[in-house]
Amino acid sequence: MGISLYSLGAAQEVTGSKHILEIDGRSYMVDCGAFQGKRAESDNKNRNFDYPPDKLEAVILTHGHFDHCGLLPVLAKKGFTGNIYSTPATRDLASLVMMDSARIQARDAEYLRKQAKKKGDKFNWNPIFDEEDCVKAANQIVTLSYNRPLYIGPEVQLEFYDAGHILGSAFADMNIRRPGKEDVRVLFTGDLGRNDKPIVRNPATNVPAPDYIVLESTYGNRKHEPTEIALQEIKDLVRSTISKKGKIIIPSFAIERTQEIIYYLHLLVDQRQIPSIPIYVDSPMASNATSIFRVHPECYDASVTEAFLKHHKNPFGFGDLTFVTSVEESKALNEKDGPMIIISADGMCEAGRVLHHLANNISDERNTVLIVGYMAENTLGRKILEGEKEVHIMDAWYKVNAHVQKINAFSAHADYEETLAWLKAIDTSKLKRIFMVHGETDAQEFLQNYLAENGFKDVTIVKYGESYDLD
Repeated sequence: MGISLYSLGAAQEVTGSKHILEIDGRSYMVDCGAFQGKRAESDNKNRNFDYPPDKLEAVILTHGHFDHCGLLPVLAKKGFTGNIYSTPATRDLASLVMMDSARIQARDAEYLRKQAKKKGDKFNWNPIFDEEDCVKAANQIVTLSYNRPLYIGPEVQLEFYDAGHILGSAFADMNIRRPGKEDVRVLFTGDLGRNDKPIVRNPATNVPAPDYIVLESTYGNRKHEPTEIALQEIKDLVRSTISKKGKIIIPSFAIERTQEIIYYLHLLVDQRQIPSIPIYVDSPMASNATSIFRVHPECYDASVTEAFLKHHKNPFGFGDLTFVTSVEESKALNEKDGPMIIISADGMCEAGRVLHHLANNISDERNTVLIVGYMAENTLGRKILEGEKEVHIMDAWYKVNAHVQKINAFSAHADYEETLAWLKAIDTSKLKRIFMVHGETDAQEFLQNYLAENGFKDVTIVKYGESYDLD
């Protein structure tokens, strides 16, 4: 029986996760994510994704972030009719994310069509997929709860374990039966979460001993701040902003990060650590995602379960919080005086309503841009984070006079110390090799050396398209 592994995305880069486990000529794809980052480059990579659907036995989806599920509609569009396996919460979040992308593409196409018509140019950009493709893909998702093993192909058993990353996120444990030989067990981490995060549980450590681990490395060279420091920083920032009557603009992904920030702000207000301040979540998708969070208590950690189910407190909403859905309401925020907090997507500042809030507020020294997540290379978010004095937003240049602050504690990805701690907590008695994916080169090289220094010497940085034989 031949078993091999190769990656078609998130190999020596962070986004676009697509990993293929080939078993006796049958292919199983773990995640089918879109590339994110600079818009033109990402669009080109996503548009050129082409994998023969008839080669695929099944797809396994580890969680609902766009860079893990965003090209599932392309598979459906190209004729893939097989099963896509995910947890129930992941199915709901992925359906939302895919449909949101289709609608954004449709709006972009309409805008570009009008611009081309005005200029007398030929219109040559079309959406990669549409809403119908999203519906097809969603209908192919077969939900599988945590710790429920299921055969998904001849001699191939899949079991999900909680990855502790976002709502419904999972490690994909694939056990390959080989008649007359020992089984081969491959564990895909998807995105490895962190201990003691609000809302979701800690990453599972009761996974069966793997022979191989496909390990993410997004924060492979970074160490996160403790949550207590982050809460103190938020408290200081909110109080300072109130004194200046400024605005805090928080670019944030609509899923998990937004709900986590809401949770912490709610906590600080409840504890009277910060005074009441208007908080606006300006993202229809974040509003919808928060509704999905409410209906999946099976994913909550004990503290949220206690508050949500026993004491009927809503950890995702409180009196100072307003969800903004219409474009008119969004525009009106720029006419309102501070102090206020605006949480808005896209998390990397490459699209969405956050661009308008940055354009209107980044040149005012009373304001703060609070960075709470990963910013890919060459994105607007990375440029702001790295201290550029002037940035290009939409069609104009803006001076960066606002204070820019980064808080590392909010990342949902394990840092290098947390990754090592998780590896030491699981059973690695059979481990032959770690395959590292989902990270920039410097992060991967640091983590590879760090793991080697701590007893994990056989760590391979996966290269795009290169095939690796497994026993």
